[in-house]
Amino acid sequence: MLHILYLIAFAVVAFFAVSNLLRSMMSLGNDVRQGYGNARDALNNSRGSGVASGSESSHPELLDEGGNVVKEPYLVMKSISVEDAREKLDAIYNASPGGTDDDDVEPVA
Repeated sequence: MLHILYLIAFAVVAFFAVSNLLRSMMSLGNDVRQGYGNARDALNNSRGSGVASGSESSHPELLDEGGNVVKEPYLVMKSISVEDAREKLDAIYNASPGGTDDDDVEPVA
């Protein structure tokens, strides 16, 4: 009898979880169709500050030295070869306090 109660409780919780997931996905789809700029402007206007400048409402890491919003990519990845990466990592390891300074030690493959 207790097993049936657990199964029913799990089914109810799973139903609520799936329905919440579907509602969230539909809400996200509506937000994407409407555009994020309108939602951001509405948020700034609802605060009573009118159209806020970037320095008043942005996170400090998104601002440059002058307080202006940075509109450049934040992560730039440069492609390097495996050998170059290995040499750089070996140099960092050897420069560390516990690293070995012997270059004649062969790495174990």
